[in-house]
Amino acid sequence: MTMDWQRSLLIAGMLVVLYMLFLEWDTFQSSQQENQSAVSEETVLAPETAQTPSDVTPASADNEIPALQSDTSPVTSTPVESTAPKTTEDRLLSVSTDVLNVLIDTRGGDIVRVALPEHLTELEEDSSPFVLLNQTASTTYIAQSGLIGADGTDNTEGRPLFKAAKNDYQLAGDSDQLQVDMVFQQNDVIITKRFTFSRGDHLIQVSYLVNNRGTDNWKAGLFGQIKRDSHEPQVATGMGMNPYVGAALRTTEENYKKLDFGDLAEKPFKDSLTGGWVAMIQHYFISAWIPDQSTTNTFSLRQLGNQDLYAIGFTSPQKLVEPGTTGEFRAEFYAGPKDQYRLEKISPYLDLTVDYGWLWWVSKPLFWVLYQLHELIGNWGWSIILLTIFIKAAFYKLSATSYRSMANMRRLQPEMMRLKDLYGDDRQKLSQETMNLYKREKVNPMGGCLPILVQMPVFIALYWVLFESVELRHAPWILWIQDLSVKDPLFILPLLMGASMFIQQKLNPTPPDPTQAKIMQMMPIAFTFFFMFFPAGLVLYWTVNNLLSILQQWMITRQIEAASAKKK
Repeated sequence: MTMDWQRSLLIAGMLVVLYMLFLEWDTFQSSQQENQSAVSEETVLAPETAQTPSDVTPASADNEIPALQSDTSPVTSTPVESTAPKTTEDRLLSVSTDVLNVLIDTRGGDIVRVALPEHLTELEEDSSPFVLLNQTASTTYIAQSGLIGADGTDNTEGRPLFKAAKNDYQLAGDSDQLQVDMVFQQNDVIITKRFTFSRGDHLIQVSYLVNNRGTDNWKAGLFGQIKRDSHEPQVATGMGMNPYVGAALRTTEENYKKLDFGDLAEKPFKDSLTGGWVAMIQHYFISAWIPDQSTTNTFSLRQLGNQDLYAIGFTSPQKLVEPGTTGEFRAEFYAGPKDQYRLEKISPYLDLTVDYGWLWWVSKPLFWVLYQLHELIGNWGWSIILLTIFIKAAFYKLSATSYRSMANMRRLQPEMMRLKDLYGDDRQKLSQETMNLYKREKVNPMGGCLPILVQMPVFIALYWVLFESVELRHAPWILWIQDLSVKDPLFILPLLMGASMFIQQKLNPTPPDPTQAKIMQMMPIAFTFFFMFFPAGLVLYWTVNNLLSILQQWMITRQIEAASAKKK
């Protein structure tokens, strides 16, 4: 007895030491990843070239500006009455709202940086806002727009240099909108590029106001595109879970089509339709151009030369601005979280970028219930627990059939072992007698399989709901769980999940095959290891589901055993 006690104490001590070593290893690995992924987030602009009389500088050699028509003529323009910026830093306009921090390059009016103050990079008090778009020494991810065509200001010859009233714009506390105007003069045509920001919204209105003061007709079309390299942002999603990073758009044949960087490197894509949108997707966040929904727009996705740069965007039909009149070109640009309810209001099918896979028709109702529970409770962790209870209640009778079959199989274990001892050497006879036992006792050995298979689509759909929902990013539950979207920092939930699997396994009948029995015994250990790297929200759902299953299975087993005892 003393030796057993000492052995148990030694094993417990070794497990504690191993657990502490694993925590230290995990901390070290996390710090190494942070150091490797740490790059300067300082926005870098293209170096300023010598100013031409037209105040239009040559575009890059990769021919990044799309051509609206083959006979595009070079732009000639009259400079605005202002001096050009002395440095590239002077070209930047800073715009701040309650949900967006934006940098705009006056050369072309491109959005070269977007940070999201409501979404921090890390769950730390001193963490900086999450940077979605940026142009650094090592990465490129910007939103470009301009006017192309016969009289367009943007072409392979160059980009216009706009003039702004100031370099810093902030949304006032008593205002719901902020307008940022930049002006460029092209001969007798005054072009105003206007960005309109709204309080609490990640959607930016981009418009061109063309005032034709000349004597000739003026004609051009609008383009908007996202220029990006193929780097994948560092995300903590867990083992075996790789979120999609790449382009997506609505086409004439598909409401939601994905094209990753490999697809674009292999073959460019082009399509035309009324309305539409084009987006760049990553885990939790999205940027998207939404052109005028009343016009037929051409969407083009391509690699820029042989570089690790890709351009995805649209071109709209040319408009004629007659002398003495003003024309307007409009589009919208979204940069922010994948909020499906906001996205579906912006453009049809844009909400499909919250990709639930082929089980979206199950996932969407599940997320709606989860969202409503959060609106009521105010905590995503408790909302997950309640949703799991509701799902378990909905499948209660179906689960009961499965657990009743398992309980009956467990009740027959002694008799099955006796048959194995008698006919172990004669497989045919053993199989025959076993089937006779099932018929006599009215037990279906496959009775526990079908209910589980029926429930699997729901479980998989919920898995993707928890994985794709930006609402769970940096969402706390209780105590040590301060972010349901990443792994449990102390691995307590995975250990509880493994323990629940072990208990649940003990309630099930032991497989007659020794090899199969050993494999089943290893399952809780294997699942515990894998779930250590899964987001805490997923592990919480799985753990609660296991606990509810144990309770239901225990109750059913007690009922069957009690009924069997009465018969005797």
